[in-house]
Amino acid sequence: MARIVRAVAPRSAIGGATQLGGRPKAGPPRHFLDIDQYDVGDLRGMIDLGTAYKNGRHDRPLEGKTLAMIFEKPSTRTRVSFEVAMRQLGGDTIVIGTADSQLGRGETTADTARVLSRYVDAIMMRTNHAEKLADLARHATVPVINGLTDSSHPCQIMADVMTLQEKKGPVAQTVVAWSGDGNNVAVSWVHAAVRFGFELRLACPEALPPPPTVLDWARREGGRVSLTHEPDDAVANADCVVTDTWVSMGVEANISRHNLLAPYRVDERLMAKAKPDAIFMHCLPAKRGEEVTAAVIDGPQSVVWDEAENRLHVQKGILAWCIG
Repeated sequence: MARIVRAVAPRSAIGGATQLGGRPKAGPPRHFLDIDQYDVGDLRGMIDLGTAYKNGRHDRPLEGKTLAMIFEKPSTRTRVSFEVAMRQLGGDTIVIGTADSQLGRGETTADTARVLSRYVDAIMMRTNHAEKLADLARHATVPVINGLTDSSHPCQIMADVMTLQEKKGPVAQTVVAWSGDGNNVAVSWVHAAVRFGFELRLACPEALPPPPTVLDWARREGGRVSLTHEPDDAVANADCVVTDTWVSMGVEANISRHNLLAPYRVDERLMAKAKPDAIFMHCLPAKRGEEVTAAVIDGPQSVVWDEAENRLHVQKGILAWCIG
């Protein structure tokens, strides 16, 4: 198993930074950037801690801590779940939109990281560009959390793995089928499949696959990840069927894209190919009639509302791991 990899701030930044009150910071920060960068022990620890909080654990380990949340993309679930999670753990939050900061006026991400590190105890960023998040992590002396980039969505998939575990038991014994665009959410599903050991079958249009580098990484790591262009093949006897919106934020909607993805719609016929007790997941927001029919997402096999709730709980585990 690959060892944990953490982004480390430059030596000069670490050496010169102090906590509020003049206390020296001890060592590099614990970032949470992408699932593939951490070993399964740490990942399971975050999920187990989130499960404990969901089941009634009431300690407040982040008392007196503050999380800055930078949003360069709109958000409902990410913003509300992080804000509520932080407050329930005893901490506080500050929300920074593009129009609210000098990032929107040309200040470098590195300078923003250095300044915020003197004010807050962690930074969550939701941005278009993975490079911007990486730059923030390189220069911050507090933990940085990936709230979403165009390349990945790790907090969502941690919640999805938690949901899969709740509904199906040991995740390593499950088969997950993805039907749709090989987008950022699909990438984090690949990372999770390798780290947690479950089988992942991706069905994507030939023109919209996951990045080849991600699939190559999964093969090198020995992951049970396969790619097909046939949704029926991917879904056959699966324990879980997953899809996502056809038009992610920042992606231009067009007829050609819809035509490519129409055969990958999750409808009652496709769900019937999975196991009779299979569950359906979607990270939301959903467009009924496009990537999924109303009968599926609102039907008895859908667990999307439990999945959405688990964003709150698993992010408590992530926050406590990063900051506490």
